[in-house]
Amino acid sequence: MRDNSSATVPDRPVISPPSGSSSTRPVPTGSSRAGIWWGLLGVAAFSFTVPFTRLAVEGLSPLFIGSARAVVAAVLAAAALVLARQRLPRGVQWLRLAVVAAGVVVGFPMLTSFALTAAPASHGAVVIALLPAATATLAVLRGRERPRAAFWVATGAGAIAAVGFAVAQPGGFGQLRWTDLLFFGAVLAAAVGYAEGGLLARELGPWQTISWALVLASPLMVGLVAFSVSRQPPSGTPVQWAAFAYLGVVSMFLGFFAWYHGLAIGPMAQVSQVQLAQPVMSICWAALLLGEQLTWATMVGGLAVILCAGAAVRVRLNRSPAPQSRPLPVPVDRR
Repeated sequence: MRDNSSATVPDRPVISPPSGSSSTRPVPTGSSRAGIWWGLLGVAAFSFTVPFTRLAVEGLSPLFIGSARAVVAAVLAAAALVLARQRLPRGVQWLRLAVVAAGVVVGFPMLTSFALTAAPASHGAVVIALLPAATATLAVLRGRERPRAAFWVATGAGAIAAVGFAVAQPGGFGQLRWTDLLFFGAVLAAAVGYAEGGLLARELGPWQTISWALVLASPLMVGLVAFSVSRQPPSGTPVQWAAFAYLGVVSMFLGFFAWYHGLAIGPMAQVSQVQLAQPVMSICWAALLLGEQLTWATMVGGLAVILCAGAAVRVRLNRSPAPQSRPLPVPVDRR
């Protein structure tokens, strides 16, 4: 790989792997439209997550949805790891996988599921649009980068835009509602998980990292499913069960394959920008599938957050890497 390549995984990790850990894995390289199309496929898969979660919580409990979807994905992940004969992570890699699992397997799905019991999907999509900038910020801190001041300005503006949108909604009375706090918590959880996962993927491989995280979290999630079922046996319509199946199979598992594959092909700077289309897609799906009304506040707020997030990601990706570091991948989720 050339030194000026913008592929997702560099020839050496940003932070040296701990003693006893596996070396950085090679990944497919290339510079073509294939990376863009794979990235777009992953983003399209994730864009249904918020609307389908909103649909599912109308009949199924949020605790069941947040935990059971992870169990479904964990079964698929375990099968993939066994069939591909992947070796076990070592030592401190398990602790780092726990961070990834806490953020993207437990935190984000649980918090968004509870928030969407009362908030419209389009509202959640706007607040969650802050995720690219939040992930870039955590990646900067975790990777010990020193971005230009423009990065922090764009990130701060995005946060202000997201908070301003949340408090300006009808019925908010100028204050953050509990659903907004859950959405912001979900963004923080996912950003932490993605930043650590971006580093760990260089040692274990991209899809292997999310798969091991799912497997690691499965005992906890199985316990939560059992607790949820004992308190409220799941009972939903066929449409709600179909939405739940999508969350478990696609949002929590298959979507990552397309997204990470696109990032691995690259170029990273171009592929990562595709993620900014996700909230736009989610808002459109909420209007088409759920009949939610698109207000001017939603459109303006979403545009402001997306522009700020895009500016932060672009400033960071276009920055010349420090002598001892390379830019971190900024994957999404979204789930």
